[in-house]
Amino acid sequence: MRNCPSASSRHDGSWGSQLLILGHHYQQDEVIAHADLRGDSYQLSQMAADSTECRNIIFCGVHFMAETADILANRPEKLQQRQGVRVQVILPDMSAGCSMADMAAIRQVEDAWDQLGEIVDTAEMIPVTYINSAASLKAFCGRHGGIVCTSSNAAAVLDWALERGRRVFFFPDQHLGRNTALKMGITNEQMPVWDPYADELGGNTEEAIERSKVVLWKGHCSVHQMFRPEHVHQFRQRIPGIKILVHPECPQEVNDLADISGSTSKIIRTVEQAPPGTKWAIGTELHLVNRLKKEHPEQEIHFLSPVVCMCATMYRIDLPHLAWAIENLTAGEVVNEIRVDEETAHYSLVALERMLEVR
Repeated sequence: MRNCPSASSRHDGSWGSQLLILGHHYQQDEVIAHADLRGDSYQLSQMAADSTECRNIIFCGVHFMAETADILANRPEKLQQRQGVRVQVILPDMSAGCSMADMAAIRQVEDAWDQLGEIVDTAEMIPVTYINSAASLKAFCGRHGGIVCTSSNAAAVLDWALERGRRVFFFPDQHLGRNTALKMGITNEQMPVWDPYADELGGNTEEAIERSKVVLWKGHCSVHQMFRPEHVHQFRQRIPGIKILVHPECPQEVNDLADISGSTSKIIRTVEQAPPGTKWAIGTELHLVNRLKKEHPEQEIHFLSPVVCMCATMYRIDLPHLAWAIENLTAGEVVNEIRVDEETAHYSLVALERMLEVR
């Protein structure tokens, strides 16, 4: 997390600390330059919610991130502290979604849960949703004894879930679920993949569901799905001594070949702590890799894929959209407000608070 110049230094100053501009690590540099806080989605939401002065958030990220910010900033105890005044959360472009989050719709998850219940006892199945998911899925987990995870705490969350149930239903990213569970000794044979578009049982047999420990959803990140084993082999052949650093949203074949696999925060921290002269090929979003390359000229940093691979939906939040949102707010008009309904927010918060209790 990095503090940036205050928002009041970039507009007319009328909002001061009441406005926080949040910039996700995958954002383009011209947007990041105007962010008060830089980080991953959950860090940003939590830090903004912890501010006692903030009354408006402009989230330079994607839709599910703004939902989480709304849930955390306007939870009951925070509203009580502000005498009922809500923090308004703005997404500069409403088309900034997430392809991974969109791969698991709430009706599909509910249908899968019902079908699974015909084969196994869902009272002994713990639903786990990645933070990169819609509020409706977080609420589903809250209602059914489940929990939210991040890429940083996925292993601890899976441990928590398997202490409370015989199996886990993990969505929407199959790769994070698989890579995490494999390190815990769970085999691929114990991790059937649920395809929401298959005719029956997500394309699985009853036997596969019965022997499962983790049922994975057939979803992925369009950015991290692009990295391939041959990219790793090419860098190792071309640059002796290079280290491969990837995000666990990458496919297993890439994750298994990497020297280090970890969350966005871990990737940044690893580069920051590495000695000068270290050589890296990094498998995560292009803007972040380029920023690390610029900020650490003492190291040799490469983008793992030969193909340009950036988060296209994140890229929709550009400088004109950010300026438009600020200008409207200054004129007294809130545009593109993200507001989660009360029931969904309540059960989402239940699942998020369980995550915070995991150590």
